[in-house]
Amino acid sequence: MKLAEEGKQPGWWQSYELAYDKYVGLEEDAVIISGFQSSVVHGLLQTGDYARAGHEGAMPRLRPDQIEKQIEAKLTRQRILTRDNPPRLTVVLDEAALHRMVGGRQVMAAQLDKILVMSARPNIVVRVLSFEHGAHPALESNFTILELPNQTPGIVYVEGLMGATYLEQTKDLEGYNDIFNELQSIALSPADSADLIADLGRSFRAV
Repeated sequence: MKLAEEGKQPGWWQSYELAYDKYVGLEEDAVIISGFQSSVVHGLLQTGDYARAGHEGAMPRLRPDQIEKQIEAKLTRQRILTRDNPPRLTVVLDEAALHRMVGGRQVMAAQLDKILVMSARPNIVVRVLSFEHGAHPALESNFTILELPNQTPGIVYVEGLMGATYLEQTKDLEGYNDIFNELQSIALSPADSADLIADLGRSFRAV
């Protein structure tokens, strides 16, 4: 009821006409954000150039001015991570997301630098699920679990090719939390993940 009441108040994101505006409103209120990405960097960690390259490869193709508006919204979203009393963000990235050359070598080098800078913050943890592990429970999925304040039930946001699904049932939340905990247990430690990301960043700059 509290979120519904607050939803009547205009949020900064409403002027951007985002396809995922409901998600942004929930993300803004979240106290804990837990995300897994199998092929791209999580939106809260992306650089503008990386996001731009992603939009340029998407379908349907947006106009250049629409793409810039989407990027502005994404970078504005990221302010929650550096505000007073920020949410705790934990991201597990499949190693594939770090190798896929979105935007070219320099864009990727800068993107990996940003992940390292952000993961050094006390409220952010980034872990890499290495190629060496092989199959895992979320091999073909991307999802984010939002834990909300004041005992409000959490939300699972599952991304797909033709849109997104919001899961609110207790069994869904428990299932996705179990999967996320398993992904964390088999991923590299934060320190080893940072070393891998730094090595890849150097390799992108080497050519």
